[in-house]
Amino acid sequence: MGSSRFFKRFSGLYKPNARIQPYPSAYVPTRALSHSKLFSNGDNSVLPVLIVGAGPVGLVLSILLTKLGVKCAVLEKSTSFSRHPQAHFINNRSMEVFRKLDGLAEEIQRSQPPVDLWRKFIYCTSLSGSILGSVDHMQPQDFEQVVSPVSVAHFSQYKLNALLLKQLENLSFKYCTPEGLKGLDHEPLGARQILMGHECVSINASDDIISVTASFLKDGKHMERNIRCNMIVGTDGAGSTVRKLAGIDMRGEKDLQKLVSVHFLSRGLGNYLLSERPGMLFFIFNTEAIGVLVAHDLKQGEFVLQIPFYPPQQNLEDFSAKTCERMIFKLVGRELGDINVIDIKPWVMHAEVAEKFLSSRNRVILAGDAAHRFPPAGGFGMNTGIQDSHNLAWKIASVIAIFNTTLSIQNFKAAMAVPGALGLDPTIANSVHRVINKGVGSILPSGLQSAILDGIFTLGRAQLSETLLNENNPLGALRLANLRCIFEEGKSLQLQFPAEDLGFRYLEGALVPDRDGALGGPDGPTGRRRDYVPTADPGSRLPHMNVRILSNSSSKATISTLDLLSGDKIEFLLIIAPIEPSYHLAHAALKVAEEFKVSARVCVLWPAGSAKGVEVGSKASLKPWENYIDVMEVKKSSDASSWWDICQMTDKGAILVRPDEHVAWRLKSGVVGDPMREMRRAFSAALGLKSHIKDQEADH
Repeated sequence: MGSSRFFKRFSGLYKPNARIQPYPSAYVPTRALSHSKLFSNGDNSVLPVLIVGAGPVGLVLSILLTKLGVKCAVLEKSTSFSRHPQAHFINNRSMEVFRKLDGLAEEIQRSQPPVDLWRKFIYCTSLSGSILGSVDHMQPQDFEQVVSPVSVAHFSQYKLNALLLKQLENLSFKYCTPEGLKGLDHEPLGARQILMGHECVSINASDDIISVTASFLKDGKHMERNIRCNMIVGTDGAGSTVRKLAGIDMRGEKDLQKLVSVHFLSRGLGNYLLSERPGMLFFIFNTEAIGVLVAHDLKQGEFVLQIPFYPPQQNLEDFSAKTCERMIFKLVGRELGDINVIDIKPWVMHAEVAEKFLSSRNRVILAGDAAHRFPPAGGFGMNTGIQDSHNLAWKIASVIAIFNTTLSIQNFKAAMAVPGALGLDPTIANSVHRVINKGVGSILPSGLQSAILDGIFTLGRAQLSETLLNENNPLGALRLANLRCIFEEGKSLQLQFPAEDLGFRYLEGALVPDRDGALGGPDGPTGRRRDYVPTADPGSRLPHMNVRILSNSSSKATISTLDLLSGDKIEFLLIIAPIEPSYHLAHAALKVAEEFKVSARVCVLWPAGSAKGVEVGSKASLKPWENYIDVMEVKKSSDASSWWDICQMTDKGAILVRPDEHVAWRLKSGVVGDPMREMRRAFSAALGLKSHIKDQEADH
């Protein structure tokens, strides 16, 4: 099937019949992995990078790698892309990544529902019944581009996949099914292909390459294809086959909750909620049923209902389309005349992290849900996976560009540790349910208490009746008061986590810790919204500030400091103030970058309102180097913080930024000693060249 036909089909009508999908297949036996050099240069039969899994994480990685000049291809075991909405919240950091993908962030913002339709979570006894409480998760600063140049978004995963596939089509990727191979299945796998219906069934490493066997069904026959690659990245989800084949275990809490996800359409329900109680999530508790309704698009009437599922007391077969319709009616509080159940599938909530992210001499890598499985609270799952891809892409590209097997990828394990550990406290997501249930056992007969241990679902229904959640009932009044307290104090389930979203920090890997050794880890997640505090600490994401490019042009257009790095090449950025010692440091940085055969750029950041020197700029001070840019702060008000204040530094300092917009190194207040030695130390750490670091430490 050609790419154009595929994109038309993918954006077409929904399938009219509901279908029930089974849980993931059984454990795949582990195969032995050996060690070899990382890349086989010059062999066209060997693909540099094979990505297994064509979800958002794998598709984003394939786009980023291709833009950086890395040849890659994608395997996907499904024969078509799911239209189940799945993940839907895109946080600030992911949107910042998307800003570098040829207008993807802007297209998402244009296509998503208006923010006023999804800013609230609503707690109720039914969608047409009593409202127990509501929480508005948006604050004024969320729309003022104070800490980020872009806002969060509410956009279903299947729609995001369609936009990512469109980008890949523009990058000349081809979409292939087994039927369309026509004998090509025996040829080496070329770059820029997405092979649908191909399941990775074995991974074996020889002295030179990784050999991957992919199984597919063609003309009713099971066939296999051997693919030779230098590196394989498993982005194949929570039940990752790549992870199992590599023998990597998960650690944490598994099987926290089993749920059934019901995807359905109802414009009638959408119109009602639009006019009466618009929101993103609806937590519904009544005597008939309990569920969480995700309003993916109220105007289109597209919803997903999450229902608790308790095997062995319940079987998946119990959730037929008709049964789900009746359950939806109970949660709505009335029947719907236009309901259309599209899809029914089970899923399991986990809170786990892989024991390691690398295998087979760093040539088998895990990312996304394959590396860390999150509860849905906070949208950490897909977003953390996107940031995994962003972090990984420049490191793989650097390995290929410099042909150094120790370069950066060895640091990937440590570098994933911070985002991979966020949000793994599942108790927060249950806080409202826990408070509602608190003390119920004391008013129930002992026999009923015992029986209820075998059916929590029934307990939830029994104690959440209108009688027990009624202001006129003393127990109900107390519970409602407790609920309102939770809502008002921000203790309920949150939508945004700015401190974790923008403030996560790599503590090891491609960075140089401050000389004072102050490298404390982030505070553990609390489940409450905490504001992001900008910092230029090594490992942190570069703070955002609007700046204006200084040139002969009279344009007053502004860009973000995050835009000073290109998403299309591996380039480091040194930010300095326009003072003589910093110019000397810039000369050293550019010389060292040349030694290491990496690209570097200098940003000279002038204070707001500068007059003297701005017209001339930094040309004379940086001559003969030309890879620099002069920019000026753009403050929202005269009393707003300066760039260096935001970074908690003085203007005598300097910041070296990695290609993924995270700080690799900084000087708080000027160079101490030889600038060349200091910059060699910085670039050595950023590039994972440990021998250079040891030499520098020995000389120091």
